[in-house]
Amino acid sequence: MRTPGLSFQLGLLILLGGAGSVVRRQAPDHFDHEKHSRVFPECQSCHAGITEAGRSIYPAPEACANCHDGVVEKKVEWTAPPARPSNFRFTHPEHLRKSGEKLGADSAVTCSQCHTPSGGAWLTVRRTIQPQCFNCHGLKVAHFAAPDTACGICHLTLAEATSLPESRIAKFEKPASHDDPGFLSSRGHGKLTEPGGRSCAVCHAREFCTQCHVNAPEVKAIQALASDPRSLALKAELKAPSSHQESRWLTRHGGRANRRSADCAFCHTQESCIACHRTRPVVVLSLPAAGPGRAVGARIERKKPGYHSPDFADRHAPLASSSPGTCTACHARAECLECHRPNPGAAGSYHPAGFLVRHPAAAFNRQTDCAGCHDQASFCVTCHQQAGLVATGRLQPGYHDANGAFILNHGVAARQNIETCVACHGERDCLTCHSAQSGRHFNPHGPGFDPERLKRRNPQTCAACHGRNIPGG
Repeated sequence: MRTPGLSFQLGLLILLGGAGSVVRRQAPDHFDHEKHSRVFPECQSCHAGITEAGRSIYPAPEACANCHDGVVEKKVEWTAPPARPSNFRFTHPEHLRKSGEKLGADSAVTCSQCHTPSGGAWLTVRRTIQPQCFNCHGLKVAHFAAPDTACGICHLTLAEATSLPESRIAKFEKPASHDDPGFLSSRGHGKLTEPGGRSCAVCHAREFCTQCHVNAPEVKAIQALASDPRSLALKAELKAPSSHQESRWLTRHGGRANRRSADCAFCHTQESCIACHRTRPVVVLSLPAAGPGRAVGARIERKKPGYHSPDFADRHAPLASSSPGTCTACHARAECLECHRPNPGAAGSYHPAGFLVRHPAAAFNRQTDCAGCHDQASFCVTCHQQAGLVATGRLQPGYHDANGAFILNHGVAARQNIETCVACHGERDCLTCHSAQSGRHFNPHGPGFDPERLKRRNPQTCAACHGRNIPGG
Protein backbone atom coordinates (compact mmCIF):
# COMPACT_ATOMS: atom_id res chain seq x y z
CA MET A 1 0.00 0.00 0.00
CA ARG A 2 1.33 3.40 -0.84
CA THR A 3 2.22 5.87 1.88
CA PRO A 4 -0.44 8.60 2.00
CA GLY A 5 0.62 11.73 0.14
CA LEU A 6 3.28 10.19 -2.11
CA SER A 7 1.02 10.43 -5.09
CA PHE A 8 1.36 13.62 -7.12
CA GLN A 9 -2.30 13.58 -8.06
CA LEU A 10 -3.67 15.63 -5.20
CA GLY A 11 -2.42 18.83 -6.77
CA LEU A 12 -5.26 19.22 -9.21
CA LEU A 13 -7.73 19.62 -6.42
CA ILE A 14 -6.05 22.96 -6.08
CA LEU A 15 -4.80 23.98 -9.50
CA LEU A 16 -7.54 23.91 -12.04
CA GLY A 17 -7.45 22.72 -15.58
CA GLY A 18 -3.71 22.95 -16.26
CA ALA A 19 -3.78 26.73 -16.05
CA GLY A 20 -3.20 26.64 -12.29
CA SER A 21 -3.72 29.15 -9.53
CA VAL A 22 -3.71 32.89 -9.76
CA VAL A 23 -1.05 35.13 -8.46
CA ARG A 24 -2.68 35.50 -5.03
CA ARG A 25 -3.10 32.82 -2.34
CA GLN A 26 -6.58 31.30 -2.40
CA ALA A 27 -8.86 29.85 0.25
CA PRO A 28 -9.05 26.06 0.82
CA ASP A 29 -11.03 24.02 -1.64
CA HIS A 30 -14.74 23.82 -0.86
CA PHE A 31 -14.59 20.04 -0.70
CA ASP A 32 -13.90 18.96 2.89
CA HIS A 33 -10.80 16.88 2.34
CA GLU A 34 -9.93 16.56 6.03
CA LYS A 35 -13.34 15.04 6.81
CA HIS A 36 -12.58 12.32 4.25
CA SER A 37 -9.00 11.69 5.41
CA ARG A 38 -9.85 8.14 6.62
CA VAL A 39 -11.64 7.31 3.38
CA PHE A 40 -8.97 8.16 0.80
CA PRO A 41 -5.49 6.78 1.39
CA GLU A 42 -4.15 8.40 -1.77
CA CYS A 43 -4.98 11.27 -4.07
CA GLN A 44 -5.42 9.40 -7.31
CA SER A 45 -8.53 7.74 -5.90
CA CYS A 46 -10.44 10.80 -7.05
CA HIS A 47 -7.95 12.68 -9.19
CA ALA A 48 -6.56 10.10 -11.53
CA GLY A 49 -6.70 12.53 -14.44
CA ILE A 50 -3.94 14.85 -13.33
CA THR A 51 -1.15 12.96 -15.04
CA GLU A 52 -2.71 13.36 -18.49
CA ALA A 53 -3.01 16.72 -20.18
CA GLY A 54 -6.56 17.58 -21.22
CA ARG A 55 -8.32 15.28 -18.74
CA SER A 56 -10.51 16.66 -16.00
CA ILE A 57 -8.81 16.83 -12.63
CA TYR A 58 -12.08 16.13 -10.83
CA PRO A 59 -13.91 12.84 -10.35
CA ALA A 60 -17.19 12.21 -12.12
CA PRO A 61 -20.29 12.99 -9.97
CA GLU A 62 -21.27 9.33 -10.26
CA ALA A 63 -18.16 8.35 -8.33
CA CYS A 64 -19.51 10.07 -5.21
CA ALA A 65 -22.59 7.85 -5.38
CA ASN A 66 -20.45 4.80 -4.61
CA CYS A 67 -20.74 5.87 -0.99
CA HIS A 68 -23.40 8.57 -1.04
CA ASP A 69 -26.14 6.28 -2.35
CA GLY A 70 -28.74 7.12 0.29
CA VAL A 71 -28.07 3.86 2.12
CA VAL A 72 -24.43 3.86 3.19
CA GLU A 73 -24.27 7.66 3.24
CA LYS A 74 -26.81 10.33 2.43
CA LYS A 75 -27.04 11.41 -1.16
CA VAL A 76 -25.20 14.52 -2.24
CA GLU A 77 -25.28 16.69 -5.31
CA TRP A 78 -21.84 17.63 -6.57
CA THR A 79 -20.55 19.00 -9.84
CA ALA A 80 -17.00 19.87 -10.77
CA PRO A 81 -16.29 23.60 -10.36
CA PRO A 82 -15.56 25.61 -13.49
CA ALA A 83 -11.97 26.19 -14.50
CA ARG A 84 -10.52 29.08 -12.52
CA PRO A 85 -8.88 31.80 -14.67
CA SER A 86 -5.16 31.92 -14.02
CA ASN A 87 -1.82 33.21 -15.21
CA PHE A 88 0.11 30.33 -13.68
CA ARG A 89 2.52 28.61 -16.05
CA PHE A 90 2.39 25.40 -14.00
CA THR A 91 0.69 22.20 -15.25
CA HIS A 92 0.65 19.02 -13.22
CA PRO A 93 1.67 16.58 -15.97
CA GLU A 94 4.62 18.76 -17.01
CA HIS A 95 5.73 19.39 -13.43
CA LEU A 96 5.57 15.68 -12.62
CA ARG A 97 7.56 14.81 -15.72
CA LYS A 98 10.29 17.36 -15.10
CA SER A 99 10.63 16.55 -11.41
CA GLY A 100 10.94 12.87 -12.30
CA GLU A 101 13.65 13.63 -14.85
CA LYS A 102 15.58 15.75 -12.35
CA LEU A 103 15.07 13.77 -9.14
CA GLY A 104 14.29 10.31 -10.41
CA ALA A 105 10.96 8.52 -10.68
CA ASP A 106 11.03 7.37 -7.03
CA SER A 107 11.75 10.88 -5.74
CA ALA A 108 9.33 12.90 -7.86
CA VAL A 109 7.49 15.76 -6.23
CA THR A 110 4.43 14.65 -4.30
CA CYS A 111 1.08 16.37 -3.89
CA SER A 112 1.58 17.09 -0.19
CA GLN A 113 4.81 18.98 -0.87
CA CYS A 114 2.80 21.67 -2.65
CA HIS A 115 -0.66 21.44 -1.09
CA THR A 116 -0.27 20.40 2.55
CA PRO A 117 1.20 22.90 5.04
CA SER A 118 4.46 21.80 6.58
CA GLY A 119 3.61 19.50 9.50
CA GLY A 120 -0.05 19.33 8.48
CA ALA A 121 -2.16 16.16 8.80
CA TRP A 122 -3.06 13.98 5.84
CA LEU A 123 -5.53 15.64 3.45
CA THR A 124 -5.06 19.06 5.01
CA VAL A 125 -5.35 20.58 1.58
CA ARG A 126 -4.68 24.14 0.44
CA ARG A 127 -4.48 25.55 -3.05
CA THR A 128 -0.88 26.57 -3.59
CA ILE A 129 1.42 27.11 -0.61
CA GLN A 130 3.76 29.54 -2.26
CA PRO A 131 6.63 29.50 0.28
CA GLN A 132 6.96 25.74 -0.15
CA CYS A 133 7.17 26.16 -3.91
CA PHE A 134 9.90 28.80 -3.51
CA ASN A 135 11.87 26.64 -1.09
CA CYS A 136 11.84 23.77 -3.52
CA HIS A 137 13.04 26.02 -6.33
CA GLY A 138 15.77 27.65 -4.25
CA LEU A 139 14.17 31.09 -3.83
CA LYS A 140 14.71 32.07 -0.20
CA VAL A 141 12.48 35.17 -0.29
CA ALA A 142 8.84 36.10 0.07
CA HIS A 143 6.64 35.93 -3.01
CA PHE A 144 6.62 39.59 -4.01
CA ALA A 145 10.17 40.16 -2.85
CA ALA A 146 11.44 37.77 -5.52
CA PRO A 147 13.61 39.27 -8.28
CA ASP A 148 11.54 40.74 -11.11
CA THR A 149 13.44 38.56 -13.56
CA ALA A 150 12.03 35.46 -11.83
CA CYS A 151 8.35 36.22 -12.48
CA GLY A 152 8.33 34.63 -15.91
CA ILE A 153 9.52 31.31 -14.50
CA CYS A 154 6.17 30.60 -12.87
CA HIS A 155 3.74 32.92 -14.62
CA LEU A 156 2.42 33.36 -18.13
CA THR A 157 2.57 36.75 -19.75
CA LEU A 158 -0.59 38.81 -19.51
CA ALA A 159 -1.27 38.35 -23.22
CA GLU A 160 -0.99 34.55 -22.81
CA ALA A 161 -3.29 34.46 -19.78
CA THR A 162 -6.35 35.19 -21.90
CA SER A 163 -8.88 33.97 -19.34
CA LEU A 164 -7.99 36.54 -16.66
CA PRO A 165 -10.72 39.21 -16.31
CA GLU A 166 -9.82 42.87 -15.79
CA SER A 167 -11.18 42.74 -12.24
CA ARG A 168 -8.48 40.22 -11.30
CA ILE A 169 -5.76 42.09 -13.16
CA ALA A 170 -6.63 45.30 -11.31
CA LYS A 171 -5.87 43.49 -8.02
CA PHE A 172 -2.37 42.38 -8.98
CA GLU A 173 -0.06 43.13 -6.08
CA LYS A 174 2.92 45.38 -6.69
CA PRO A 175 6.38 43.81 -6.24
CA ALA A 176 8.64 45.38 -3.62
CA SER A 177 11.07 46.52 -6.33
CA HIS A 178 8.43 48.91 -7.69
CA ASP A 179 8.54 50.95 -4.46
CA ASP A 180 12.18 51.87 -4.96
CA PRO A 181 12.49 55.69 -5.43
CA GLY A 182 14.54 55.20 -8.59
CA PHE A 183 12.38 52.49 -10.12
CA LEU A 184 10.65 54.80 -12.61
CA SER A 185 13.94 56.07 -14.02
CA SER A 186 15.50 54.59 -17.15
CA ARG A 187 18.11 53.01 -14.89
CA GLY A 188 15.34 51.40 -12.81
CA HIS A 189 12.51 49.73 -14.67
CA GLY A 190 14.28 50.44 -17.95
CA LYS A 191 16.72 47.61 -17.23
CA LEU A 192 13.84 45.13 -17.15
CA THR A 193 12.39 46.17 -20.50
CA GLU A 194 14.96 44.68 -22.83
CA PRO A 195 13.30 43.39 -26.01
CA GLY A 196 12.31 39.77 -25.59
CA GLY A 197 12.27 39.93 -21.79
CA ARG A 198 9.25 38.41 -20.05
CA SER A 199 9.50 40.11 -16.65
CA CYS A 200 7.29 43.13 -17.36
CA ALA A 201 5.02 41.17 -19.69
CA VAL A 202 3.72 39.06 -16.78
CA CYS A 203 1.62 41.99 -15.57
CA HIS A 204 1.86 44.54 -18.38
CA ALA A 205 1.18 44.95 -22.08
CA ARG A 206 1.92 47.72 -24.57
CA GLU A 207 -1.15 49.79 -23.64
CA PHE A 208 0.01 50.06 -20.04
CA CYS A 209 3.26 51.72 -21.13
CA THR A 210 1.49 54.19 -23.39
CA GLN A 211 -0.23 55.70 -20.35
CA CYS A 212 3.05 57.53 -19.66
CA HIS A 213 5.49 57.01 -22.55
CA VAL A 214 5.13 59.60 -25.28
CA ASN A 215 8.00 57.92 -27.12
CA ALA A 216 6.41 54.45 -27.00
CA PRO A 217 6.54 53.86 -30.79
CA GLU A 218 10.31 54.52 -30.75
CA VAL A 219 11.11 52.28 -27.75
CA LYS A 220 11.88 48.75 -28.93
CA ALA A 221 11.17 47.22 -25.53
CA ILE A 222 7.62 48.65 -25.50
CA GLN A 223 6.94 47.57 -29.06
CA ALA A 224 8.18 44.08 -28.14
CA LEU A 225 5.30 43.77 -25.65
CA ALA A 226 2.09 42.26 -26.93
CA SER A 227 -0.97 44.45 -27.25
CA ASP A 228 -3.61 43.80 -24.60
CA PRO A 229 -6.13 46.50 -23.55
CA ARG A 230 -6.72 44.62 -20.27
CA SER A 231 -3.40 45.98 -19.06
CA LEU A 232 -5.10 49.36 -18.59
CA ALA A 233 -6.78 47.85 -15.51
CA LEU A 234 -3.51 48.73 -13.78
CA LYS A 235 -3.35 52.50 -13.61
CA ALA A 236 -0.17 54.48 -14.13
CA GLU A 237 0.29 58.14 -13.29
CA LEU A 238 2.79 60.38 -15.03
CA LYS A 239 4.75 62.32 -12.44
CA ALA A 240 7.38 65.01 -12.88
CA PRO A 241 10.91 63.85 -12.00
CA SER A 242 12.76 65.37 -9.06
CA SER A 243 14.82 67.60 -11.35
CA HIS A 244 11.67 69.48 -12.32
CA GLN A 245 11.16 70.54 -8.70
CA GLU A 246 14.32 72.64 -8.64
CA SER A 247 13.68 76.34 -8.01
CA ARG A 248 15.29 77.49 -11.27
CA TRP A 249 14.16 74.62 -13.46
CA LEU A 250 11.88 76.83 -15.54
CA THR A 251 14.71 79.11 -16.61
CA ARG A 252 17.28 76.33 -17.04
CA HIS A 253 15.28 73.64 -18.78
CA GLY A 254 16.07 74.95 -22.27
CA GLY A 255 19.76 74.06 -22.00
CA ARG A 256 18.93 70.58 -20.75
CA ALA A 257 16.46 70.09 -23.58
CA ASN A 258 19.05 71.10 -26.18
CA ARG A 259 21.65 68.73 -24.74
CA ARG A 260 19.42 65.72 -24.08
CA SER A 261 16.18 66.09 -25.99
CA ALA A 262 15.71 62.30 -25.97
CA ASP A 263 15.09 62.47 -22.21
CA CYS A 264 12.32 65.01 -22.75
CA ALA A 265 10.67 62.76 -25.34
CA PHE A 266 9.70 60.27 -22.62
CA CYS A 267 7.01 62.58 -21.28
CA HIS A 268 6.67 65.56 -23.64
CA THR A 269 5.21 66.04 -27.09
CA GLN A 270 5.73 69.07 -29.28
CA GLU A 271 2.41 70.31 -27.94
CA SER A 272 3.93 70.44 -24.44
CA CYS A 273 6.42 73.08 -25.57
CA ILE A 274 3.94 75.03 -27.67
CA ALA A 275 1.77 75.51 -24.59
CA CYS A 276 4.34 78.10 -23.47
CA HIS A 277 6.65 78.77 -26.40
CA ARG A 278 4.81 80.95 -28.91
CA THR A 279 7.76 80.63 -31.32
CA ARG A 280 8.85 77.01 -31.67
CA PRO A 281 12.48 76.45 -30.63
CA VAL A 282 14.49 74.16 -32.90
CA VAL A 283 14.62 71.46 -30.23
CA VAL A 284 10.82 71.15 -30.40
CA LEU A 285 11.11 69.51 -33.80
CA SER A 286 13.09 66.65 -32.23
CA LEU A 287 10.13 65.76 -30.00
CA PRO A 288 7.30 63.56 -31.28
CA ALA A 289 3.99 65.10 -32.18
CA ALA A 290 0.91 63.85 -30.35
CA GLY A 291 -0.81 60.96 -32.07
CA PRO A 292 -2.10 57.37 -31.80
CA GLY A 293 0.08 54.90 -29.93
CA ARG A 294 1.56 57.60 -27.71
CA ALA A 295 0.73 58.89 -24.28
CA VAL A 296 -0.94 62.28 -24.05
CA GLY A 297 2.17 63.40 -22.20
CA ALA A 298 2.74 66.08 -19.63
CA ARG A 299 -0.01 68.67 -19.44
CA ILE A 300 1.71 72.05 -19.30
CA GLU A 301 0.16 75.15 -17.79
CA ARG A 302 1.70 78.41 -18.87
CA LYS A 303 2.75 80.56 -15.91
CA LYS A 304 4.61 83.83 -15.54
CA PRO A 305 8.24 83.62 -14.40
CA GLY A 306 8.90 84.72 -10.87
CA TYR A 307 10.63 87.92 -11.96
CA HIS A 308 7.50 89.15 -13.79
CA SER A 309 6.40 91.19 -10.79
CA PRO A 310 3.39 93.54 -10.96
CA ASP A 311 5.61 96.45 -12.02
CA PHE A 312 7.55 94.42 -14.59
CA ALA A 313 5.78 96.12 -17.52
CA ASP A 314 7.30 99.44 -16.45
CA ARG A 315 10.88 98.11 -16.35
CA HIS A 316 10.94 95.38 -18.98
CA ALA A 317 12.59 97.48 -21.69
CA PRO A 318 16.26 96.89 -20.69
CA LEU A 319 15.76 93.12 -20.54
CA ALA A 320 13.86 93.06 -23.82
CA SER A 321 16.61 95.08 -25.53
CA SER A 322 19.55 93.08 -24.14
CA SER A 323 18.02 89.61 -24.44
CA PRO A 324 15.11 89.62 -26.89
CA GLY A 325 15.41 85.86 -27.38
CA THR A 326 14.23 85.36 -23.81
CA CYS A 327 11.06 87.32 -24.53
CA THR A 328 10.28 85.60 -27.80
CA ALA A 329 10.13 82.24 -26.05
CA CYS A 330 6.72 83.21 -24.70
CA HIS A 331 5.68 86.41 -26.47
CA ALA A 332 4.80 87.12 -30.08
CA ARG A 333 5.43 90.45 -31.80
CA ALA A 334 1.69 91.14 -31.82
CA GLU A 335 1.72 91.36 -28.03
CA CYS A 336 4.44 94.02 -28.15
CA LEU A 337 2.50 96.03 -30.70
CA GLU A 338 -0.51 96.27 -28.42
CA CYS A 339 1.47 98.93 -26.58
CA HIS A 340 4.27 99.81 -28.99
CA ARG A 341 2.28 100.83 -32.02
CA PRO A 342 4.65 102.38 -34.54
CA ASN A 343 4.12 106.12 -34.36
CA PRO A 344 7.43 107.90 -34.91
CA GLY A 345 5.90 111.26 -34.10
CA ALA A 346 4.71 110.24 -30.66
CA ALA A 347 6.92 110.33 -27.58
CA GLY A 348 7.41 107.04 -25.82
CA SER A 349 6.69 104.96 -28.89
CA TYR A 350 8.57 101.83 -29.93
CA HIS A 351 11.35 103.86 -31.56
CA PRO A 352 13.54 106.12 -29.43
CA ALA A 353 13.27 109.89 -29.57
CA GLY A 354 14.65 111.39 -32.77
CA PHE A 355 14.50 108.14 -34.67
CA LEU A 356 12.54 109.71 -37.54
CA VAL A 357 15.56 111.81 -38.47
CA ARG A 358 17.92 108.86 -38.74
CA HIS A 359 15.55 106.10 -39.80
CA PRO A 360 16.76 106.02 -43.46
CA ALA A 361 20.16 104.64 -42.41
CA ALA A 362 18.58 102.14 -40.02
CA ALA A 363 16.16 100.96 -42.70
CA PHE A 364 18.88 100.65 -45.33
CA ASN A 365 21.24 98.77 -43.01
CA ARG A 366 18.39 96.65 -41.64
CA GLN A 367 19.22 97.40 -38.04
CA THR A 368 15.66 96.37 -37.32
CA ASP A 369 13.13 94.48 -39.37
CA CYS A 370 10.88 97.30 -40.54
CA ALA A 371 8.55 94.94 -42.38
CA GLY A 372 7.54 93.37 -39.09
CA CYS A 373 5.43 96.43 -38.35
CA HIS A 374 5.35 98.48 -41.54
CA ASP A 375 4.04 97.81 -45.00
CA GLN A 376 6.78 99.43 -47.07
CA ALA A 377 4.63 99.69 -50.19
CA SER A 378 2.05 101.83 -48.39
CA PHE A 379 3.34 103.11 -45.06
CA CYS A 380 6.70 104.40 -46.34
CA VAL A 381 5.33 105.81 -49.58
CA THR A 382 2.43 107.55 -47.84
CA CYS A 383 4.73 109.28 -45.36
CA HIS A 384 7.18 110.36 -48.05
CA GLN A 385 4.36 111.75 -50.16
CA GLN A 386 3.03 113.76 -47.23
CA ALA A 387 6.53 115.12 -46.59
CA GLY A 388 6.97 116.06 -50.23
CA LEU A 389 9.85 113.64 -50.67
CA VAL A 390 8.59 112.26 -53.95
CA ALA A 391 9.93 112.31 -57.46
CA THR A 392 8.06 114.11 -60.19
CA GLY A 393 9.50 111.64 -62.71
CA ARG A 394 11.28 108.39 -62.76
CA LEU A 395 14.71 109.93 -62.80
CA GLN A 396 13.99 112.96 -60.64
CA PRO A 397 15.16 113.44 -57.05
CA GLY A 398 12.74 112.93 -54.16
CA TYR A 399 12.76 109.82 -52.03
CA HIS A 400 16.55 109.48 -52.17
CA ASP A 401 17.24 112.36 -49.79
CA ALA A 402 16.57 114.87 -52.60
CA ASN A 403 20.00 113.94 -53.91
CA GLY A 404 20.02 114.81 -57.55
CA ALA A 405 23.19 112.81 -58.12
CA PHE A 406 21.79 109.58 -56.67
CA ILE A 407 20.96 108.30 -60.14
CA LEU A 408 24.68 108.24 -60.93
CA ASN A 409 25.47 105.98 -57.97
CA HIS A 410 22.32 103.93 -57.66
CA GLY A 411 23.93 100.88 -59.25
CA VAL A 412 26.09 100.25 -56.17
CA ALA A 413 23.08 100.54 -53.86
CA ALA A 414 21.04 98.21 -56.05
CA ARG A 415 23.75 95.55 -56.09
CA GLN A 416 24.18 95.78 -52.31
CA ASN A 417 20.51 95.55 -51.40
CA ILE A 418 18.15 95.09 -54.32
CA GLU A 419 15.31 94.20 -51.93
CA THR A 420 15.26 97.80 -50.73
CA CYS A 421 14.74 99.03 -54.29
CA VAL A 422 11.84 96.72 -55.12
CA ALA A 423 9.81 98.13 -52.24
CA CYS A 424 9.11 101.13 -54.56
CA HIS A 425 10.38 100.19 -58.00
CA GLY A 426 9.24 97.63 -60.49
CA GLU A 427 11.25 96.05 -63.26
CA ARG A 428 9.77 98.51 -65.76
CA ASP A 429 11.58 101.37 -63.99
CA CYS A 430 14.94 99.69 -64.57
CA LEU A 431 14.15 98.89 -68.19
CA THR A 432 13.67 102.59 -68.93
CA CYS A 433 17.46 102.79 -69.13
CA HIS A 434 18.77 99.24 -68.87
CA SER A 435 17.31 97.44 -71.88
CA ALA A 436 18.98 96.00 -74.91
CA GLN A 437 15.74 96.40 -76.86
CA SER A 438 14.76 100.02 -76.14
CA GLY A 439 15.46 103.00 -73.92
CA ARG A 440 18.95 104.28 -73.33
CA HIS A 441 20.70 100.90 -73.66
CA PHE A 442 22.79 101.39 -70.51
CA ASN A 443 24.69 98.26 -69.65
CA PRO A 444 23.56 97.09 -66.17
CA HIS A 445 26.34 94.52 -65.88
CA GLY A 446 29.18 95.50 -63.60
CA PRO A 447 32.86 94.66 -64.00
CA GLY A 448 33.73 90.96 -64.08
CA PHE A 449 30.26 89.95 -65.20
CA ASP A 450 30.09 86.36 -66.54
CA PRO A 451 27.13 86.17 -68.94
CA GLU A 452 27.64 82.49 -69.79
CA ARG A 453 27.44 81.48 -66.13
CA LEU A 454 24.26 83.48 -65.56
CA LYS A 455 22.69 82.13 -68.73
CA ARG A 456 23.38 78.54 -67.60
CA ARG A 457 21.86 79.17 -64.22
CA ASN A 458 18.75 81.08 -65.22
CA PRO A 459 18.30 82.25 -68.84
CA GLN A 460 14.95 83.85 -67.93
CA THR A 461 16.84 86.60 -66.12
CA CYS A 462 18.54 87.53 -69.39
CA ALA A 463 15.25 87.47 -71.27
CA ALA A 464 13.87 90.27 -69.09
CA CYS A 465 16.11 92.75 -70.97
CA HIS A 466 17.22 90.92 -74.08
CA GLY A 467 14.05 89.11 -74.97
CA ARG A 468 14.85 86.21 -77.28
CA ASN A 469 17.97 87.88 -78.61
CA ILE A 470 20.27 86.86 -75.80
CA PRO A 471 23.85 87.58 -76.87
CA GLY A 472 25.57 84.31 -77.69
CA GLY A 473 22.27 82.42 -77.33
